[in-house]
Amino acid sequence: MRFDRKDYSNETLLFLYQHLLKPRLIEEKMLILLRQGKVSKWFSGIGQEAISVGSTLALEPDEYILPLHRNLGVFTGRNIPLDRLFAQWQGKTTGFTKGRDRSFHFGTNEHHIVGMISHLGPQLAVADGIALADKLDERPKVTVTYSGDGGASEGDFHEALNVAAVWQLPVIFIIENNGYGLSTPSNEQFRFKQFIDKGPAYGIEAVQVDGNNVLEVYDTVRRLAEDLRQNPRPVLLEALTFRMRGHEEASGTKYVPQELFDQWAQKDPVETYERWLLQEGALDEPARQRFRETIKREIDEALRIADAVPMPTASAAQELADMYQPFEAPSQAPAADAATTEKRYVDAISDGLRQSMEKYPELVLMGQDIAEYGGVFKVTEGFVSQFGKGRVRNTPLCESAIVGAGLGLSIKGKKAMVEMQFADFVTCGFNQIVNNLAKSHYRWGQNADVVVRMPTGAGTAAGPFHSQSNEAWFTHTPGLKVVFPSNPVDAKGLLCAAFEDPNPVIFFEHKLLYRSITAPVPDAYYTTPIGKAALMREGDEMSIVTYGAGVHWASHLADELNLSADILDLRTLLPWDEDAVRRTVTKTGRLIILHEDTLVGGLGGEIAAWVAEHCFQHLDAPVQRVASLDTAVPFAPPLEKVFLPQQRLRETVEKLRNY
Repeated sequence: MRFDRKDYSNETLLFLYQHLLKPRLIEEKMLILLRQGKVSKWFSGIGQEAISVGSTLALEPDEYILPLHRNLGVFTGRNIPLDRLFAQWQGKTTGFTKGRDRSFHFGTNEHHIVGMISHLGPQLAVADGIALADKLDERPKVTVTYSGDGGASEGDFHEALNVAAVWQLPVIFIIENNGYGLSTPSNEQFRFKQFIDKGPAYGIEAVQVDGNNVLEVYDTVRRLAEDLRQNPRPVLLEALTFRMRGHEEASGTKYVPQELFDQWAQKDPVETYERWLLQEGALDEPARQRFRETIKREIDEALRIADAVPMPTASAAQELADMYQPFEAPSQAPAADAATTEKRYVDAISDGLRQSMEKYPELVLMGQDIAEYGGVFKVTEGFVSQFGKGRVRNTPLCESAIVGAGLGLSIKGKKAMVEMQFADFVTCGFNQIVNNLAKSHYRWGQNADVVVRMPTGAGTAAGPFHSQSNEAWFTHTPGLKVVFPSNPVDAKGLLCAAFEDPNPVIFFEHKLLYRSITAPVPDAYYTTPIGKAALMREGDEMSIVTYGAGVHWASHLADELNLSADILDLRTLLPWDEDAVRRTVTKTGRLIILHEDTLVGGLGGEIAAWVAEHCFQHLDAPVQRVASLDTAVPFAPPLEKVFLPQQRLRETVEKLRNY
């Protein structure tokens, strides 16, 4: 291996050496502790240290890095106290996740690191969001994120690179090409020869380095970073390397030919650099021993501190509280004499969105066709002229990357809105929502200040892929808030409240209501509290608990049948208003739960179970659920009419009346 010192001083060369040596010595200690049962799992980066160390030290301390399992050198390079790292790996409270997640699945804004989730690819899009925030604020910074060669097969890799290229974001995407994705060799992962071949396809620069040469990695990343700070754009950096141990220790290495180990052992990044320093005269034997002894003492002392920390004491109340960033919503109801304008549901949403953009200069809107075109439902029409294309951003068809970018914006203190063109398309960004946005605060205290707008619902003959009611996917996900207004007044107030809330909010908007209902909506900014239901109609025969279009179905039927019923609009589905449901059930003793979503697994089942558990003594009849058929949403209007629950609602009301 050839090292080119260029004009680097001995001091710099030894600085790199110390940082290269530390993760190797930590790993050697961890492998002993693993065998002793003091660490439960270990993903070894032995053989790959030069990539993490070289790239980390080449950056400014306040530039973000998004590492993977084998990037211990990132954490030590940012001088994280070792006792906290060791406590993290042991599941102790002084770790970064309070024992809630393992290994490097954590972030720390203090050290400008955002760790991975097990799905490998999603952090690439988060890097896009961090870089976007820097670019919008005209900060000359660069963001570095890592992917393995196996993880680069995921769609998140393509989406993140594509978005970064289109938006010219200053991100260095480092591909650690070690030839294997767990046990699967590269020739079973991809057909191309090298990752730098991918760069031109995205229209971005691609560079290849010897990933075992710490000096080459350091010099290359330093040079690129200096350039990207002045000329923002993404770069793909392929680092050729090899891991000398298994994917994780339990998996072993029997699937790797011995000749590969023999070949790469000659290129060991620590040993080859150390030998070169000795030959160069930058390092002598006494200094070599001194560096090792100093690091080993630091490791032993840090372990002593971490070992003394007890395992966490479980508290259900604390666990539940930490799913969300604490937030006390200020009361901002419209004044009784506030000026109003007759607005359609869609206009009220647009009004709330516009006023939130005015209130929060850090709010960024992202979605397909939302800029000059104004979105397919014209919610953001005219927004570009008022707020500019920096804050109103057309996106490629990359739902996962855009949701991930929203988390990245949050990390830099911004707010984000992501518009799904149709709620059905959220499946393409599902992982980012349920595993990144929803779990981030619980895992390491980073809120995801993101609102995902979801045009939803049937009744427009749009067929199976533009009509689904998929709210139950998200009401089952702790860490999210789920909102579903039924009328223009609540649509504006709840949307404004969603932007005020620092937690991720999935905001459903029924497409059929967009232009079919109107109401006097206050012109001034106001909020409607998240988590509180509204009693839309009062009666004593029965209670109908519903939301969205169901509120209108129930009201029309009550008029038609002269039904005296409480109609409770949940408005918020997570958390739903248990007290309001208890009050109406206690009052009437008879309950119908109505929703457009299909029956099995719908939110109605959860509410029915809760009522049976907590209100059984007040019931005069069995709880009834009314929902759409358990089929996909059909296209032809006669089929769609049978799919939707209006006729079954009528039958159920008559049944409950006569019970």
